[in-house]
Order: sequence, then C-alpha cells, then structure tokens
Amino acid sequence: MKKIFLAAMIFSSLVLSAKTMQTTQNKEEQLKQEHIKEQMRREEKYAHEQKFYQGKDYNLSEERVDPKDLDSVPMIEPENDFDMTDVYRDDI
Repeated sequence: MKKIFLAAMIFSSLVLSAKTMQTTQNKEEQLKQEHIKEQMRREEKYAHEQKFYQGKDYNLSEERVDPKDLDSVPMIEPENDFDMTDVYRDDI
C-alpha cells in the first residue's frame, strides 16, 4: 500500500512539475514575442525619423527666401555701442 501511495505521489509531482514548466515556457515565449514587437516598433520609429532627417520626401522650395526681398529689409543699426573699456579702466 505504501508503494502505491509513493508511486502516486511521484507521478502527481511529475505531472505538476511538467505543467509548471509548460506554463513557464509559455510565459517566456509570450515575453519574447512582446519584446520582439517592441523592438519592431522602435525600428519603425527610427526608420521614420531617418526619413525626416534626410528630407528626401519633403519639398521645401516654398520656404526659400527670394534674394530680391532681402534688399527691401532695412538695416537695423545697434542702439548702443557695446563698449566695455570703462570696466577695465583703473582711474575710476
């Protein structure tokens, strides 16, 4: 009777450990898949940013300044000449 009880105990522990290992492997596989999806999302973001930085897909010719328009902009003279010689004078 003790041998049957011992055999049943060993068998049940083996079945339980097999289920635990299977769920652990499933969780690891699920974490792996989530990690892969996250990395793929990051790579897509990087690819998009590289397109933006390279500027191949953008037409910026409308934003160019016409050199003729620059002649009509008045030259702004500085209000004060920034002179710091009085800071370094010894006779004050």
